[in-house]
Amino acid sequence: MDKTSGSDKAMADKYNVETAEILANEAQHLPIAEATPIYEQLLQLFPTAAKFWKQYVEANMAVNNDDATKQIFSRCLLNCLQIPLWRCYIRFIRKSNDKKGIEGQEETKKAFEFMLNYIGADIASGPVWTEYISFLKSLPALNAQEESQRMTAVRKVYQKAIITPTHHIEQIWKDYENFENSVSRQLAKGLISEYQPKYTSARAVYRERKKYFDEIDWNMLAVPPSGANKEEMQWMAWKRLLSFEKGNPQRIDAASSNKRIIFTYEQCLMYMYHYPDIWYDYATWHAKGGSIDAAIKVFQRSLKALPDSEILRYAYAELEESRGAIQAAKKIYEGLLGDGVSATTLAHIQFIRFLRRTEGVEAARKYFLDARKSPSCTYHVYVAYATMAFCLDKDPKMAHNVFEAGLKRFMLEPVYILEYADFLTRLNDDKNIRALFERALSSLPPEKSVEVWKKFIQFEQTYGDLASMLKVEQRRKAALSGAGEDGTEAMGSSLQDVVSRYSFMDLWPCPSNDLDHLTRQEWLAKNIDKKVEKSALPNGMTFLDKASTGSISTPATKVVYPDTSKMVIYDPKQTPSAGTNAFDEILKATPPALVAFLANLPAVEGPMPNVDIVLSICMQSDLLNGQIGKTGIPTQLQSGKTGISAQLPAGPAPATSELSGSSKSHPVASGLSFKPTNNRQYGKRKQPDRQEDDDTTTVQSQPLPRDAFRIRQYQKARASSASQTGSVSYGSAFSGDLSGSTG
Repeated sequence: MDKTSGSDKAMADKYNVETAEILANEAQHLPIAEATPIYEQLLQLFPTAAKFWKQYVEANMAVNNDDATKQIFSRCLLNCLQIPLWRCYIRFIRKSNDKKGIEGQEETKKAFEFMLNYIGADIASGPVWTEYISFLKSLPALNAQEESQRMTAVRKVYQKAIITPTHHIEQIWKDYENFENSVSRQLAKGLISEYQPKYTSARAVYRERKKYFDEIDWNMLAVPPSGANKEEMQWMAWKRLLSFEKGNPQRIDAASSNKRIIFTYEQCLMYMYHYPDIWYDYATWHAKGGSIDAAIKVFQRSLKALPDSEILRYAYAELEESRGAIQAAKKIYEGLLGDGVSATTLAHIQFIRFLRRTEGVEAARKYFLDARKSPSCTYHVYVAYATMAFCLDKDPKMAHNVFEAGLKRFMLEPVYILEYADFLTRLNDDKNIRALFERALSSLPPEKSVEVWKKFIQFEQTYGDLASMLKVEQRRKAALSGAGEDGTEAMGSSLQDVVSRYSFMDLWPCPSNDLDHLTRQEWLAKNIDKKVEKSALPNGMTFLDKASTGSISTPATKVVYPDTSKMVIYDPKQTPSAGTNAFDEILKATPPALVAFLANLPAVEGPMPNVDIVLSICMQSDLLNGQIGKTGIPTQLQSGKTGISAQLPAGPAPATSELSGSSKSHPVASGLSFKPTNNRQYGKRKQPDRQEDDDTTTVQSQPLPRDAFRIRQYQKARASSASQTGSVSYGSAFSGDLSGSTG
């Protein structure tokens, strides 16, 4: 794939991760002059992609372009707290200062301190600590004082490293022990015993911390949330890690704990860059801790990352207003409004409220007069300002005038009519409410007037008498009869109307079952005529109702309604239709492992057993002590097909000989051993001449009781009876009976 085709693909879907990876791989094999535009394009889309920054800077380092390298590091280091990128930075610094002597060593030391200050808390920062320690040890010492200073510097770095939960904490601890012992064994004892508990705590925290870090995909690119499962899992993993760090599991001082939390948030934003909730959590965490300036910086960064996020602007303005920075908050609102043409309705409303809170009634009124001239002004602005004038300014006259002015523009908006009616209801102005409903219903088309009619009926139920209620209901039915309902049916009265008139809040004049029944009846009444007409038509003719004929001649509307004539009334008692397979539906919701297990089960021929009875018999029977045939299966299970007891008639259970089909019972020596015969016929039905034997069955051949305690007593009684008679004939394992006969 050539560079041009890769660029075109990236423009088609700018956040396509696969395309970005392809472009990055292409840029690695191009000269730096050709690769630079590609890297800039990628980093404009993925400004926190540390691996792209690392490739970009390494490409410049390879051609010794130091100025460009420094510029790239200044753009990315503080926003990309990733170990490989920062180790690339320290490599560049060491290379640049390698031949500068003492001055270069000091610059390198400052660079190490700068790096550890930002990424020293990373769980993978162990090699960085080790590299810094090795660098300090390699510094020349010209006298004993310099040697002592060097050892002190090395000790301080070791002591910071061993209390940082990293992958290499155990190795660093061992190196620290060796270091202290090599300097002074007497001093080593005290220092090691002092830092041993701190190291132990850090190591324990590392083990817990590692579990959270292992859930995170460190190669993920920051893309806008799309609802994909992987993205949501990563969001949850970061939330868990942040919660863990906020709990201060290591019990370190507040400053160090806050520094670690900040580091975790910064790393999180590398991958959750387009998630406004992460930015908001980060800013509010700063604000709750008293760092208002830090919170403001986070909000400012968030608006650069998500310039179209209206909610973050409101949150930022709220923070500024809460701390008394009114002008700063006003600038944020003005940024939302822009030139006023592209401003949203909500932005107008929130700015009016802000002005009312901060500058007073006149400022809010003045802006409302300007906002209503905007092309983006909807009825919401009128409702919001009228409500504010009524509730905050205590000026019902102004609110009434605003609603009246809006009515001239939004007479065909049902929601506006309802809001105006609610306002008049608060004033208890029943005359104007009736006048409003009459004006609105005379203008609204039937399909838009449904909710207004409902509100009118509710008003009459509260303010009117029985005659006015019935009159409005009849008018409603007449008006809506042409909106898809049958005219004669709409004009008739139903019990639903009585329920509506005599219910109050959550109190109903009939049980919920009756309400469901009435609802089903109402639906059937609307659709039964259509079904009758269809069945009455001669063969070859097609029924077309008003809705379908109208759709042929008129263009489709925005709202697509379902075909209610094909709907089925829900009845929990009805059985599934013959075309549906309940077992297939169950398999769809079954885990794959269980489906594979079920597929390997042998096929069952014949009647299906009662699972509860089978499990009960298995639990009550001592299968290990039962008789085992040549096949290794207990003879109780060999005596007949599964589920045979379910096919037997009620009454005394037959003996084993009857179930097996043989002509006589099989004696068992001492009641312990049993050998099945070879002429047994499985599943053979009883012959009619065997009925006499059934009538002479003993009491012991009766079915066992269902109670488990009584079953055990019954079995003990049979066992004692068998020991006295000398032989026992075992019955069906599925009916759980034992039949004893004298030998």
